Amino acid sequence: MVTIVLDLARERYARSVVSLIDRLAGKLVLPDSRPPDDGKRRAAVAALIHDDRVLLMKRTERAGDPWSGHISLPGGRHEADDRDLLATAIRETHEELAIDLQGARILGSLGALHPRTSGPSGIEVTPFVFATSHAVEPRPSAEAEAAFWLPLELARSGAIDGTYAYPGSEMTFPSWRYEGHTIWGLTMRILGELLEASKP
Repeated sequence: MVTIVLDLARERYARSVVSLIDRLAGKLVLPDSRPPDDGKRRAAVAALIHDDRVLLMKRTERAGDPWSGHISLPGGRHEADDRDLLATAIRETHEELAIDLQGARILGSLGALHPRTSGPSGIEVTPFVFATSHAVEPRPSAEAEAAFWLPLELARSGAIDGTYAYPGSEMTFPSWRYEGHTIWGLTMRILGELLEASKP
């Protein structure tokens, strides 16, 4: 009897995961991601989903880096050698976490966002959403202190909601707190849009 109950629970969980990915695949599109030659700074990040979890990393603390020590999606600046922004997301994920996204399923992209801490010239960040059916083991490079998987439904539930106080100011921002990590700012905005897109 116990075995039957466990099997049913696993089946329901598998259906919920598949439906989450299917919902995203049904709503997201993959437009031409070649950036215009207008001199603006651009970057791309990868939201890699496995089961109901998304892969995040903690950036290495470095002086002068506005995202030093922050929790983020893997990604970085578009380089001239990158074919397009999708190529940027794939390259940066490999450089930072040694994960090859070439074999992952690309579900589409989310709208470009502008981080509030990107300096006076600003930067435009485009998130790309990938899904993988097999577990991948991130191997953080010198750019990342650690990597971990955040359960998306847990974030959606409100159970890990918190507040982040920006250092040296009186500003506070919504956040998620998970296993000692604080997720806020651009990363939380991107994941919020991902959760919105995955609604039934």
